[in-house]
Amino acid sequence: MRFSLDLLVRLLGAIVGSIVLGIFGNSLAKTLGYSTDLFIVIFGLFGTISGFILTPYFTVRPARAIKKQLAVMPPEKLVALVVGIMLGLVAAALFSLPLSLLPSPFREVLPLISAIAFCYVAVLVLMMRNRDLQGILKNFRPSKTTDNVTRAEQDDFILLDTSVIIDGRITDISKTGFIRGTMLVPNFILMELQHIADSADSLRRNRGRRGLEVLTLLQQENPIPVQITDMDISEVREADSKLVALARHLHCPIMTNDYNLNRVAELQGVTVLNINDLANAVKALYLPGEELNVKIIQEGKEYGQGVGYLEDGTMVVVEDGRSYMNSSPNVIVTKVLQTTAGRMIFAKI
Repeated sequence: MRFSLDLLVRLLGAIVGSIVLGIFGNSLAKTLGYSTDLFIVIFGLFGTISGFILTPYFTVRPARAIKKQLAVMPPEKLVALVVGIMLGLVAAALFSLPLSLLPSPFREVLPLISAIAFCYVAVLVLMMRNRDLQGILKNFRPSKTTDNVTRAEQDDFILLDTSVIIDGRITDISKTGFIRGTMLVPNFILMELQHIADSADSLRRNRGRRGLEVLTLLQQENPIPVQITDMDISEVREADSKLVALARHLHCPIMTNDYNLNRVAELQGVTVLNINDLANAVKALYLPGEELNVKIIQEGKEYGQGVGYLEDGTMVVVEDGRSYMNSSPNVIVTKVLQTTAGRMIFAKI
């Protein structure tokens, strides 16, 4: 389709170029007193070749670039762009009358220049203050219930990674009310989930299906809006790189529990909401000397040690706890160690 469109535009450009330059060659030949046929053939041939080669660079390719930008442009910026152009044209129309009274050539040139300048300034200002424009437009919306208005006013996006969808904890976190904004799931993330769900490996297939089920729950039961978007970065192929590039373009954070994606995104200046970090942060904090109750369920690595787990999954290593296997003694915290895998507590009877 792309090739046929390019070819059609090139043929039209060749026809228009040959006609325009042929007419120009005819006029030039009459002015110089030469044979018009020769000039028409030479200039017409030059116009045909030039039109065939150059036309796509002035028509199809700029249109494709604009289409790509519009596809990934946030809605509020798109509204600011349209409103800015309209305001710029209105201002230029008001100034066109006094400018038309100026002597030639100013009256022919200045109205066009003023239209371009007014549109540029208006778009620039509204792009910078697009949130203020949104606030003005919201005043004209029909009133709804408080809950619906709150949802409508969410204009911050949070991009979801494949790993955080498969993990599933996002459903419980979103119900707590700590997350604000719209959860955004790009189509390439959805396709990656589908690819995992279609895998020949049973483990990967189950993970992919779980991710699709979690996404369905998010859309049906989640109090926070969840939006599937066609936004894409066509220049990038790998899904994680696409996600980081899209987050940079939208100026929004990525929610993930993928360590590598976390580091890559942070290196590129993208805010990352890591669910594992959140889980560690909300675990109960115990200080040395505090007493707690834990059930010892297995032996430790060192002689005489016993190991148990708190309700939040925190490992507790109890000195001389081996003799208390399958019982729940009160222990005293001696040291708390924070690791990349989580928090570990050392205690004694």
